[in-house]
Amino acid sequence: MLRKSANDSNLPIAVNLATMSTHSSNRSSWPAILGYGFRPFFLLAGIYAATAIPLWLVSLLGHGSHRSPLPPLAWHAHEMLFGFIAAAIAGFLLTAVPSWTGQRGYASAPLLGLTILWMAGRLVTSLPLGLPALTIALIDLAFIPVLALTILPALIRSNNLRNSVFITMLAALFAANLHFHLAGATRVDPLLLGTNVILLMVAMVGGRILPAFTSSGLKQQGLDVRIRRYPPLDIAALTATLAVIVIDVFFQGTTLAAVAATLAAALLALRLARWQGHRSFHDPIIWVLHIAYAWLPVGLALKAAWLFGAPIPDTSWLHALTTGAFSTMILGVMSRVALGHTGRELVAPRLIVIAYYLITTAALLRVCGPILYPQAWQFWMIASGLSWSSAFVLFVFVYAPILCRHRADGRAG
Repeated sequence: MLRKSANDSNLPIAVNLATMSTHSSNRSSWPAILGYGFRPFFLLAGIYAATAIPLWLVSLLGHGSHRSPLPPLAWHAHEMLFGFIAAAIAGFLLTAVPSWTGQRGYASAPLLGLTILWMAGRLVTSLPLGLPALTIALIDLAFIPVLALTILPALIRSNNLRNSVFITMLAALFAANLHFHLAGATRVDPLLLGTNVILLMVAMVGGRILPAFTSSGLKQQGLDVRIRRYPPLDIAALTATLAVIVIDVFFQGTTLAAVAATLAAALLALRLARWQGHRSFHDPIIWVLHIAYAWLPVGLALKAAWLFGAPIPDTSWLHALTTGAFSTMILGVMSRVALGHTGRELVAPRLIVIAYYLITTAALLRVCGPILYPQAWQFWMIASGLSWSSAFVLFVFVYAPILCRHRADGRAG
């Protein structure tokens, strides 16, 4: 494998997440873990993923007492969205916004405050602290609005309208979490909006980074392949994905929702096919992103099939999106960004390549197993959960020292 430089200056600033260096060469007196937005949140996302699923499985199988103020299934669904995925989103946005806007990166006391706020939400939803439901809701709901208010000024000052859409997405995520708490924090159906918003976010961000990262990787192999964008297809795919969100709000579970999911699946698959993913098999840090994106049309196709009446479990499509697309994209992006932003070469360590295989195996087991042999649902759930969590155990093992130490090139950030 050819080694990549940690300074792919040929990538546009909107997608150059893994290569942007900080503006200052002077180190802060704060710990390195608070030196840039991705550091604490990527580490916390990895730790939470590595621990939350095993604990939930133990409780679900009756080998331990579930002590959360939320019912087991509601806690699992909520914490995967607003615990694990929200931490990854925070790390991404707090790193991307300075790159998009040319503003100073988020660090030190403000970053510590956001980190504590996220941790407080996990504590009140996971531990039996005896707090009133209103107090739990207020603490849990606070993180996303504060995150939005943190990044909004930089977007406004730079007149960065293109990326202001992320504020709208954060508002929709907040609405989903608010609905969850207003419904008593016992049902999972209010969380569908949150799942769909993250679906749109992955579809949009993936469309920015995959072509650029793939082109850069192929050039490192001596292949001058330019992946040309086709705006009509990009717009159609994202519009169809947005339509899935709107239709699920007003016409959930209908034939119209099935048609919308079918159209979005087809357009996202066509979009992915243009990005030369088959040429990237030499480079795990690239092909893992293609695998992640591929789960989007798979998940939507399974959703459409289920809505049309196919005899498949009603959770197959959901886990194709969450275990497959969202989690794999998070692992792929975190592993790349953490290397580039700490001055290291963009080559996935061997243990992380194993993690890529583990998370892909987890998604296949969770999605395909219950379809092929539903009687063994418990085995598929345990095997998938252990494989998924193991992937993030490896991430934490490899990246905790990287995230907690200063940059390898001696620069700040």
